[in-house]
Amino acid sequence: MERITISIDDDLAGRFDALIAQRGYSNRSEAIRDLVRDALEKERLADDGRTSSFGALTYVYNHHERELASRITRAQHEHHHLAVATMHVHMDVDNCLETVLLHGPTADVRRFADALCASTGVHHGHLHLIPATGRLASKAGTTGKKTPHP
Repeated sequence: MERITISIDDDLAGRFDALIAQRGYSNRSEAIRDLVRDALEKERLADDGRTSSFGALTYVYNHHERELASRITRAQHEHHHLAVATMHVHMDVDNCLETVLLHGPTADVRRFADALCASTGVHHGHLHLIPATGRLASKAGTTGKKTPHP
């Protein structure tokens, strides 16, 4: 393990310590390691052409919107190579919340999520990406075609 020493002003250190306590880190080193890992993963995700990702796409929609539920289902079937699973929750009489778990080339996952969230009647859409690593990264490849799971 390599030791790195940094200097930060008192105000920033105090705010960082408050964040560490809020999130339950046992020490500054672990919090800094997580921040560095997060920054490196975001950088890797920015290179859509060469990365594979898992994505959690969450959105709300009014199920009374004309044919919207059918359009969403059709989109997921048309992208079955990306859509791994869906969870559907009835929020109230009118609204549903769905989370679609996606896996594939990052650019394809982003395009699918953007198109679905832009659909008329879909609200609060958000995609959370996690880069695939190791063997899982190579399984999705860059072809946009899902490979069978072992």
